[in-house]
Amino acid sequence: MGKIAFVFPGQGAQAIGMGRDAYERHAEARQVFHRADEVLGFSLSGLIFEGPDTELKKTANTQPALLTTSIALYEAVRGHGIAPDYVAGHSLGEYSALVVAGVMSLEDAVRTVRARGEFMEAAVPGGTGAMAAVLGAERGDLDRLCREVTEAGHVVEMANVNCPGQIVVSGSAAGVQAIVERGKEVGAKRVIPLEVSGPFHSSLMKPAADRLSAVLERLPMQDASVPVVANVTARPVQMASDIRGLLVDQVCAPVLWEDSISWLIGQGVDTFVEIGSGSVLSGLIKKIDKNVTIHTLNSLEAIERFAEEIKA
Repeated sequence: MGKIAFVFPGQGAQAIGMGRDAYERHAEARQVFHRADEVLGFSLSGLIFEGPDTELKKTANTQPALLTTSIALYEAVRGHGIAPDYVAGHSLGEYSALVVAGVMSLEDAVRTVRARGEFMEAAVPGGTGAMAAVLGAERGDLDRLCREVTEAGHVVEMANVNCPGQIVVSGSAAGVQAIVERGKEVGAKRVIPLEVSGPFHSSLMKPAADRLSAVLERLPMQDASVPVVANVTARPVQMASDIRGLLVDQVCAPVLWEDSISWLIGQGVDTFVEIGSGSVLSGLIKKIDKNVTIHTLNSLEAIERFAEEIKA
């Protein structure tokens, strides 16, 4: 067997009731939810399990909710003695990866992503920023179109390079609208506006990056126990000092997910284990390389099946 990478989902993977079975049936997982509730001073677990959806969808709630769920499910995986060779996470998911790699404590991570969500929500006035998924365009062609629109006065940039044929753009409402209208020029089959509260992973997020930088400067961090593949560089990082800078850059820089997965495969990773709500990353990884083995661990039942397979 080759190497294993654990990967953790980001915003958009949230669902009411996520992680509930782990909470009900796994003591360490339950502890994770309780610790998050305590740090935030309100019942995050209540919001995760009961909703309402409108509250869970708020960025400042979504981010700690997804992180907490991922780490709770990870505790159930860890109980089976399965450890990764590498970890990575998509945008917010990078913080889950960093907790698993021992870079920051659960408590510090929950506090930080709560603040990150608040800063991201506050960075751009509502309705002035947007994001859209571009399907079928080549990366270089789309990048050129983004630059052309930006030079004409409407900021739009590539935000998530997810997999071949799926790139998310982000920027001003007018800039994103221009891509919606002109996407066909660069071979896009469809351009789908996304329901988001801001232009994430674009230069318009600079105010959020600056505020996050001040929080991260004070945050105690250790070097990573396993290599973390960073969104910003698609390369491994282990030194706490490097990680700190990359987390600030990550707010405005594109998430190089396709490149990260390709790099991991190049290192001999043949098994990817998605830990957390939903199955978004499993779908993306399949499109990057259909020959790798993918396990989607979004419930206790899935974790138990996975553990049996690995032992077999």
